[in-house]
Amino acid sequence: MEQTMYDCFVRILKKELVPALGCTEPIALAYAAAKARQVLGTFPERVVTTCSGNIIKNVKGVVVPATGGLRGIEAATLIGAVGGDPERKLEVLTGVTDEDRARVRTLLEEKLCTVRLSDSSAKLHILVEMTAGDDTALVEILHSHTNIVRIEKNGRTLFRQTGEAEAPSEKDPDYALLDLEHILEFAETVRLDDIREILDRQIQYNLKIAEAGLSGTYGGNVGKTLREAYGDSFDVMARALPAAGSDARMSGCELPVVIICGSGNQGMTASLPVIACAKELGVSEEKRYRALCVSNLTAVYQKRDIGRLSAYCGAVSAAAGAGVGMMYLRGGSLADMANVLTCTLADVGGILCDGAKSSCAAKIASSVEAALLAIRMTEKQRGFGSGEGFIKDTIGETVAAISTIAREGMQVTDEVILDVMINR
Repeated sequence: MEQTMYDCFVRILKKELVPALGCTEPIALAYAAAKARQVLGTFPERVVTTCSGNIIKNVKGVVVPATGGLRGIEAATLIGAVGGDPERKLEVLTGVTDEDRARVRTLLEEKLCTVRLSDSSAKLHILVEMTAGDDTALVEILHSHTNIVRIEKNGRTLFRQTGEAEAPSEKDPDYALLDLEHILEFAETVRLDDIREILDRQIQYNLKIAEAGLSGTYGGNVGKTLREAYGDSFDVMARALPAAGSDARMSGCELPVVIICGSGNQGMTASLPVIACAKELGVSEEKRYRALCVSNLTAVYQKRDIGRLSAYCGAVSAAAGAGVGMMYLRGGSLADMANVLTCTLADVGGILCDGAKSSCAAKIASSVEAALLAIRMTEKQRGFGSGEGFIKDTIGETVAAISTIAREGMQVTDEVILDVMINR
């Protein structure tokens, strides 16, 4: 593989596969608030949080970690301001104490934080403004969960990232290089020492929270229900593990997850079925690493042109990536993997995202089920042909088609979902 492309794929994995404590949208709010308080230099007397509709959608129904069961924009902002450590970024709430939680409840009653809906066209946009006496602080996040683009104190700009377009900088890896053929080439040739540490962390963290979801009581207990109803076979556990992880995560479980595409649910969905499949087949550790490279990068490839947040459920792209990774473990060819991706997208490509909440676990289970069906169809040399719906002649054209539907066709859908969730 050409060295520039090889290095780019390694950088993509290192950038995407990072740990996060709790659902990433409330964590992004907590991070912005923690940073704003740091800039202010004292605790605020007033906080105003302005955020885009998709942030509101993804925070409304999910438990904010480290709060003892609180939900909502105000809770996420205040827990970051009270007990957050901005140096830890997506693990900003790791050091929160019982005293912090009690203080947040008091501040909620005092209505210290005001929430406003942004008129920004960006899907992921957060602005936290704090006031204490004559001092003010402002922190703005745009496009990705830890991407601070502006910091101000007392009206003076301390930091500003030039330009507001969602465009890669020179230091960012080039996601445009991703396609299924080169993903497979990378997975088969990557030096394991280049990716071992990040994949080991993904395996360890995501299995641990899945096990917590299977043993505890969280949300709808989708993962636990699957196992209790259908047993411990691979086909069940491939669905139950990521669903159980989501059960726990959406209900405020304070265990970190290794995310992908900015999402813990997607990180678990792209990895845990592959880990279960590797165990079922008894493959080597090396083969498992290479399959995880396939699944993770395939998930990123599909989301590349959709963006972090949309009305398109990210569990679909993550599960499709897992399906491709499992097909790799089962000895499938590039054509087989392309067929698994095509069949999965053709099956569940229309699942809606109506925010982060406990039912995400069920959507994960359904999406992984579609990927498993796609694998069985492929092994029997069955599939769906070009011209059937959005399916095109090549896998690249098909991924581009579903990306266009998600990014452009579902824009109005996203606005209606938000309106229904908030105003009706």
